[in-house]
Amino acid sequence: MKTSLTWLNEYLNNAINLDEQAVADLAERIERTSVEIDSSATLAGKQDGLVVAEVVQVTSHPDSDHMVIAKLNIGENDLTQVVTGAPNIEVGQLVILAKVGAHIINHESGELMVIQAANLRGETSQGMVVALQEIGFDSKIAPKAFEVGIHIFNKNDGVHPGDDALEVLGMNEPVLDTDLTPNRADMLSMAGNAYEFGAILNQSVTTPSFELVEYDTPADKQISIKIDDAKLAPKYALRVVNNVTVTDSPLWLQKHLWNAGIRPINNVVDVTNYMMLTYGQPLHAFDLDKINDSKINVRLARDGEQLTTLDKQTRDLRSGEDIVIASGDEVLMLAGVMGGQSFEIDEQTTNIAIEAAVFNPSLVRATARRHNIHSEASARFERGVNWDATFETLDHAASLIDQLTDGQIAYGQIKAADEARQDIVLSLTVIRVNEILGTSLGLQDLIAIFDRLAFNYQVADDKLIITVPARRPDITIEADLIEEVARLFGYDNLPVTLPYGPTTPGKLTVRQRQIRASRHIMETLGLNQAISYALTTPEKAQQFVENTDEKVVTLDYPMSSDRTTLRQNLLAGLLEDVVYNVNHFVHDIALYEQGRIFVANGDNELPTETEHIAGVLTGNHATSDWQEHKTARAVDFYDIKGVTESYLSQIGVENIRYVATERHDNMHPGQTADIYTGDHYLGFVGQIHPKITKPQKLAPIFAFELNLFAIMANITDHTQYSKISRFPQMSRDAALLVDETITHAEIEAVIRQSAGDKLVNITLFDVYEGNKLPEGKKSLAYTLVYQDNDETLVESAVNDDFKRVTEALVSRLNVEIR
Repeated sequence: MKTSLTWLNEYLNNAINLDEQAVADLAERIERTSVEIDSSATLAGKQDGLVVAEVVQVTSHPDSDHMVIAKLNIGENDLTQVVTGAPNIEVGQLVILAKVGAHIINHESGELMVIQAANLRGETSQGMVVALQEIGFDSKIAPKAFEVGIHIFNKNDGVHPGDDALEVLGMNEPVLDTDLTPNRADMLSMAGNAYEFGAILNQSVTTPSFELVEYDTPADKQISIKIDDAKLAPKYALRVVNNVTVTDSPLWLQKHLWNAGIRPINNVVDVTNYMMLTYGQPLHAFDLDKINDSKINVRLARDGEQLTTLDKQTRDLRSGEDIVIASGDEVLMLAGVMGGQSFEIDEQTTNIAIEAAVFNPSLVRATARRHNIHSEASARFERGVNWDATFETLDHAASLIDQLTDGQIAYGQIKAADEARQDIVLSLTVIRVNEILGTSLGLQDLIAIFDRLAFNYQVADDKLIITVPARRPDITIEADLIEEVARLFGYDNLPVTLPYGPTTPGKLTVRQRQIRASRHIMETLGLNQAISYALTTPEKAQQFVENTDEKVVTLDYPMSSDRTTLRQNLLAGLLEDVVYNVNHFVHDIALYEQGRIFVANGDNELPTETEHIAGVLTGNHATSDWQEHKTARAVDFYDIKGVTESYLSQIGVENIRYVATERHDNMHPGQTADIYTGDHYLGFVGQIHPKITKPQKLAPIFAFELNLFAIMANITDHTQYSKISRFPQMSRDAALLVDETITHAEIEAVIRQSAGDKLVNITLFDVYEGNKLPEGKKSLAYTLVYQDNDETLVESAVNDDFKRVTEALVSRLNVEIR
């Protein structure tokens, strides 16, 4: 909200100091107390040397067919001559002159430039007659298009030759651009800002006053209103003004608008915008004679209806969702968002109907987003307007239009809906405030704060019974009142204390530790983490799911067409990451992602969220290296299977088995396997189908996707960590001649059963089967490693243990120690 401090001073009993340092101090104070300030500036900036000039004489340039020579009165003894190409300059006009030596903004570069005397085709020009766009006005707020020509003051604007044009145009008015939070709807109006600034500065507020003069012509004989559902518009009324003359607004009104960032249009539309800025209540004016049957209908849009809005865009309306103002089958406007082009106010308008309403904020918000129209009106209706000011704003607008258009206000306000607002009454005690804020405020301190806020209250012992004004829809509970006390008392004045009370050390849950361990394991296996959008397209959402009949979860109001649906797998996102990397010349890729997937349930039910982990490998496992005599090797199925197997083993899942499958449509039917532990399905691993990778000219991609919740439910071997011994190891080798039917597992089992607790490792380092051995025999060689965590091993202890092992092997397996 752009807030002109000059305009704001109209409502404060003691005017705000407008010098540069005072404005900077005020902005800093507001930021500490209320809302952030985006900028503090004037439209003029560093410009100077601009004056009002009266055109006394205009003659053709002797050496140009598009330039003229103008003699201007700028309040000095001599006339000033300028050469200009302005197409609309005429004798008698009051225009803006940038004198020689003036500094004005270059409308192309935005930098200041100095106006110098010039010789244009043999004629001297002592300055430059300018349009508003040439002195810093954005084309969005300038009253006329730049191509129309220079700015011309109205005779009734009260300006005179020699006046400072920057002052006359209000370009020296300091403007604070506040960055409002969604809850501070009250600060979208000058009245709301007056109460806020008044509370901060401890000043009282005088609200605008007006006189309403009605004529005998009844308004309800000229137009009627029907509201299909009270939920669409709990408050709605019209005022009719007849015999209006539509022209440009007076300068004072235009100044208020363009300093607030709104473009002046004409005296009727400008009044509606002025009232919106004053009270925060959007209004809309219809050309009454363009409404065919003189009936207004507030309803929801119907199938096939369209509306060309004021921005000249034709919009397809959504049946049953967009609130519209209609007349019969003809739509006049999108309620609370934007009017229709066919019913706008123009110079031929003579009778108008002014609308004031409170529309359903949820439907207005949805309509604004659906049609991508973020208007000043929708911004206010979405956040909430002052319920008690709706009809007062309507009357004030009718009164001002009556003055500016020489019109006649028809008798009576036509009210179609006037739902009463339920007052919010809250109690607040001194003890509660001090308990929360750590202060030592008294009852009189609280009274002083709520007097500054202009809240109505009653005092009962040490308690205030406060009635929240309708202009503050953000205050609904006791905590909101305490926040008001804190910010006006001053956050800097609150005592600084350390936290007290019992503390609980934080820790991760078992599930959180397992998820974190999953990421660590993947990274130790050489995969890099990727993070993809949870929103995707419906096709990609189901690209690697096992049941494509499941419904997808779609957003009603998506950010873009490619982010409409919640994902049901992670591989589709990883595939996009692979494509991105390959397009940027990275071909050897190892990525994993851990995150949620979403499966739809019934209507009006939240989707089921499941934690998944997925990974992809593509490119070469190792690159060529002539120094180490290595050649490049492309990754294959066994690489990705090794990753999944290592991960499951390290996370603690046992009895893993792989079952070849062809049931995954987007996976290679000959190189894909489902993964189980016992009878519990965990996920799948394999190659992504060439029908997906080849069209994108990708190398073979191998991938897996696992259900983390299923994995966590089947973890049986929780890894235990023990300290590393600082004492040396001792080893013994044993060469065994055994029957070829005896397995390594059987030998290892006997060794572990017969050895003591100092045996830490068994390694099979040689297997021999050949002609030099007896028939049916094989030779196995083992290294047994011993270590003690508490002391250095002695030779005799290791020898005794090794002897027990060899004797057990001989007696149980009939081996021969060689």
